[in-house]
Amino acid sequence: MNLNDTERFRQLDPEDMIGHINSLPDQLWNAWHLGQQLDLPAWEGIDKVVVAGMGGSAIGGDLLKVYAASHSPAVVAVHRDYDLPAWASGENTLVICSSHSGNTEETLSAFEAAQKQGCRVLALTTGGALAELAKKEAALWQFTYHSQPRAAIHHSLGLLLAAMTRLGLLPDPAAELEGAVDAMKAQQESLLPDVPDIGNSAKRMAGQFYGRWVTIFGSGILRPVARRWKTQINEVAKAYAAFEELPEADHNTLQGVVQPEEQMGKTMAIFLRAAANHPRNQLRDEFTRIAMMVQGINTDFIKAQGETPLANMWTALHYGDYTAYYLAMAYGLDPTPVPMLQELKEKLKAEGNQ
Repeated sequence: MNLNDTERFRQLDPEDMIGHINSLPDQLWNAWHLGQQLDLPAWEGIDKVVVAGMGGSAIGGDLLKVYAASHSPAVVAVHRDYDLPAWASGENTLVICSSHSGNTEETLSAFEAAQKQGCRVLALTTGGALAELAKKEAALWQFTYHSQPRAAIHHSLGLLLAAMTRLGLLPDPAAELEGAVDAMKAQQESLLPDVPDIGNSAKRMAGQFYGRWVTIFGSGILRPVARRWKTQINEVAKAYAAFEELPEADHNTLQGVVQPEEQMGKTMAIFLRAAANHPRNQLRDEFTRIAMMVQGINTDFIKAQGETPLANMWTALHYGDYTAYYLAMAYGLDPTPVPMLQELKEKLKAEGNQ
């Protein structure tokens, strides 16, 4: 496992996943500005927002939800399933259907349900069936970005923030977002592939993850970031990972680290920390880490950079993307394709719509 062999990286990464990770700060800023230019109806009276999506197209909704909790008068929910809950109905509900490809069957189902239930609907997509439906029956924000959905997370959140701000559901976050971009770029200087592992903590973190089952713990503003780390490890490194939320994990998961004893040394618990989080949760993550370490679990933490909640969120997320990439390199795997996910989609497609 040589994480300083950048020539080997290029061989393993022909579709340039690292290029998407490197450009994330600028792409986030670009997506925010794109959202200021796209057509948006002057909707009023919205008090519920549902982001309907799956996988990389849904994570932006999770990020929006935790950010909006302390900034927006509207309730924000994320829907990862077919159809919609019954409470999502009427013109006071905005359903934002997010599908990178535009062909995600669960999201298309949610679009149809939103129409039937009289909701206002905004579609975020690069095209596909969702774009065709939205052109006729909803507002459409269509963008161009050639990548796997997980690499377009900047559009997933940047466009959502723009839509919410323009609808008067969020105070303008432009200054905070600009600070987050600056913090990401400052952190990034030590995480780039050409920085040797001795000075690159994301490479060293990937080394700790190698050969271990990983669980990511996050609280407050970093709850969805823990999910993002988990999904990036799954899709980029093709490795098993889970995520847990604090303080909930201290009411169940913590007691579950006793058995089986022989497996504990093969696991890793990583704790995401942010100055923006509740002081009691900051205490909890350290006490929880120590308790797990005593049980023989390998533990570590990373501290999110920046001065604001958005900066904490995005620097921690960006760090996780680099870590997952270097873990893929350690395993000698192409970080882009997801053949098992694609095979399942093809099987479902062959069965037709039920």
